[in-house]
Amino acid sequence: MENTTLELLFPTPVIFGNMERDFTQSELDFVDNHSFKTYQNLGNTTSLNNYILEEPEFKELKEFCLHHVNNYIAEIYKPKHDVKPYITQSWLNWTKHGEYHHIHEHPNSFISGVLYINAKKDEDKINFYKQGYQQINIETENYTTCNSRSWWFNVKTGTIVLFPSSLTHNVESVTSDEVRISLAFNTFLKGIIGDNKSLTELINE
Repeated sequence: MENTTLELLFPTPVIFGNMERDFTQSELDFVDNHSFKTYQNLGNTTSLNNYILEEPEFKELKEFCLHHVNNYIAEIYKPKHDVKPYITQSWLNWTKHGEYHHIHEHPNSFISGVLYINAKKDEDKINFYKQGYQQINIETENYTTCNSRSWWFNVKTGTIVLFPSSLTHNVESVTSDEVRISLAFNTFLKGIIGDNKSLTELINE
């Protein structure tokens, strides 16, 4: 239609970044050592250590993740008060050929993230879903981010993805023979959240 403009109102922000270096051998060795300390999750394997970014071997990776979370909050929320994100839980995932990550969200978290330690750009991806009631369902022949109920993005080794923890997501069955390895984490906020006069103030120190 001519003489019209499209405005994306209240979009869901999903931010992608990339490491500017390779994973060090000590970091990769640390991942390998934890591949023997796991439990079977629904569809894939997860590290028993679910505070993995607190380990000294991952000190630089934790700083990298927090840097991107801080940028996410500054760019998207532009907070009035001084709020600081911190990582709550963090864990490693191993997903072999035919395995998957079930459809889920991350309760008790603000922003969630995934850092890919081993992934192939042409084969590995993450799927996101729009949940909730859909009043009218019109079939389309050209799917876009405006008319779709789901969307996927390719990822590769070194990619970091940040998204609201309430956003539903999953990983379909892995087709590669190479094990896909990711580091997932949740965050929360310290500082003044909300507003005193509107009775939404939360002070988390």
